[in-house]
Amino acid sequence: MSSRLVCVVCLAVLTTACNRSALVQPGAPGAATRAIARNQAVDLSKVQHTEADVKFMQGMIHHHLQAIDMTNLLAQNTASDDMKKLGLRMQLSQADEIKMMQVWLSSRRQEVPGDHAHHMPGAPMMPGMLSAEEMKRLGEAKAVAFDILFLEGMIKHHAGALTMVEELFATPGAAQQTEIFSFASDVVSDQRMEIDRMAVMLAALKD
Repeated sequence: MSSRLVCVVCLAVLTTACNRSALVQPGAPGAATRAIARNQAVDLSKVQHTEADVKFMQGMIHHHLQAIDMTNLLAQNTASDDMKKLGLRMQLSQADEIKMMQVWLSSRRQEVPGDHAHHMPGAPMMPGMLSAEEMKRLGEAKAVAFDILFLEGMIKHHAGALTMVEELFATPGAAQQTEIFSFASDVVSDQRMEIDRMAVMLAALKD
């Protein structure tokens, strides 16, 4: 067999193998990946946002805005530098994410909640968000009592964000666009990390 013929045969074998090989689609955080066919991968590359994606982004803006309200209280209500540093990190990251979500919605011509939307009558109460009474108690607390209420409330708040992501990933067809999948996945990793950090701080305060 000539070397040229050998090359042709090898190329044909490799092409067939590549065409038969499955591509891997990442699963939601904590979930397994799954094999998909090439035609499915092409379909996914053209996927458009869904109603569930839009509602997730709008709801997460409301969620983040309340978290910023909570961190704003740290300036006057705590004497702990560690608490203030924690709050500043949250405030900066969530403010950046709000801007990103507003741009995402605007670019798709969807309703964009403003910076005070969560205070408007009829504003949605997303999972984990504090009630008006809980926010009032938090605003009135001082020193260690405030620190404990803040950490308990923010842990609850973060857990609600994880619930929102779980609901998004459980919705057929949702979170298929790379941009929203990456953001939702980042929410999970960041919020879990902060929950762990706050749980340690809370335990130290209660001891």
